[in-house]
Amino acid sequence: MLHKLATLVFATTLCTATGLAGAQDMATPDEAKAMSQKAQAAVNEMGKDAAFAAFADENGDFRAKDLYVFCMDMDGVMLSHPLKPELQGKNLLDFNKYGDELFKNMVATVKDQGEGWVDYKWPYPGTDEVREKTSYVMGNDAGFFCGVGAYK
Repeated sequence: MLHKLATLVFATTLCTATGLAGAQDMATPDEAKAMSQKAQAAVNEMGKDAAFAAFADENGDFRAKDLYVFCMDMDGVMLSHPLKPELQGKNLLDFNKYGDELFKNMVATVKDQGEGWVDYKWPYPGTDEVREKTSYVMGNDAGFFCGVGAYK
């Protein structure tokens, strides 16, 4: 009986520690907004091509925890996406796979306010589970916008 109890305590501790380690690898919305602001400055100061290269660098300043920078033009064409480069050059304005017109909402937010939060649903990394996510999108001097998202 004591052996079973010890095994149960160990398994519970291991599961809890593993869950906490995974949660620590997930960024907060505040961290996403800060990276989005940094991305806007990079585009404005470095230019589009140098900024996109920096965004794609796996060991660079624009990849932290689960955060990355994506950029889109005001017509809904994906300009830069370091995790899904196959999306680059595609018009995603009407994309609505998970019940949200997220890219239309992002374009509208930037057109109307210059920057802001957009909530939507997106697959959770490493799973098929669709979860709530929010991205902070910001226009830049080059005429497109970049965003960084965090799961809620």
